[in-house]
Amino acid sequence: MRRNGVRDEVFSPKYIKDVLLKTTQWQLQHPKHSPTDWTNGAFYAGIFAAYETTKSPLILDSLMAIGERNQWRPGKRFDHADDIAVCQMYIDLYRLKKDRRMIQPTIDTVQKMQKVTGPELAKHGQTWWWCDALFMAPPVLAKLSTTLNDPAYNTFSDSLFKQTYTLLYNRQEHLFARDANYLVDANGVGKKEANGQKIFWSRGNGWVMGGLVRVLEELPAKHPSRAFYLTLYRQMSERLLALQQADGLWRASLLDPAAYPGGEASGSGFDCYALAWGINQGILPKKTYQPAVEKAWVALTKLVSPEGRVGWVQPIGGDPRRNFSEDSWEVYGTGAFLLAGSQIIKLKP
Repeated sequence: MRRNGVRDEVFSPKYIKDVLLKTTQWQLQHPKHSPTDWTNGAFYAGIFAAYETTKSPLILDSLMAIGERNQWRPGKRFDHADDIAVCQMYIDLYRLKKDRRMIQPTIDTVQKMQKVTGPELAKHGQTWWWCDALFMAPPVLAKLSTTLNDPAYNTFSDSLFKQTYTLLYNRQEHLFARDANYLVDANGVGKKEANGQKIFWSRGNGWVMGGLVRVLEELPAKHPSRAFYLTLYRQMSERLLALQQADGLWRASLLDPAAYPGGEASGSGFDCYALAWGINQGILPKKTYQPAVEKAWVALTKLVSPEGRVGWVQPIGGDPRRNFSEDSWEVYGTGAFLLAGSQIIKLKP
């Protein structure tokens, strides 16, 4: 199979399914965090995408076992987006099994968030005050809205999402600041990178892109906010296309790539996933975006060790300023890789 003028088997369905299985199995054998942690929310989203791609009974059994061990519960903080990220997987499994106990704790938590002023709102003035939250929570509410045929969940999510957008989205750069600590005021005062540019974190923006994709997958075609999400998705896609580096990956700091020169797997994986999805949906022009997406996938496959570990993943943190190497791994890096592969396999040459 020829992509970008070279023969490369990494685009064959067999290779993609095999590498998704290998990386899933390695990561399942190397757990790192609480089962309901936000890190695993991203990983579980990737595992479910890998299941949809491979139809592996082993993967499905593993997901069901995780849900049962968790008693289908989110994390303890009812109003913290991180603590409902795992619920995306619960809802996806519910759609297969139709067992209400798989989603009832999620429903209860979201309904409490709708009715009760929680610590996040009290402390920060808004519930989703950091950009990563836009991957953690909006897809959960969008999935609930579709699954329960209840538009109130989308209405609630819309309100919170747009608050985050208003606070953190830079309309000139078409990127999100991680949180209010990274905003630069009208006088140019604020945190900057070594080259004087504003700080825009690769993984944070990648997670926003992933969240947008997962909301758009659920949102009704005639939903009044669909145009808002599509416009945001297209703006960010165009900007990220321009910021991709020569090796096909994105750097931890989007506007100062030289400061952290190692290609970063988790942000790059989410970008690859989101852009490939847009091509597959006919939202992004194939001629413009597919070469970049294919280049990103080739680069991502080179980050996978022979045993199935996804390396070059930036450690947990709120900005680019963490060193990492080919031996650095995290469960969300694997999740991003799995999501990317689940869309790459659908691309037509």
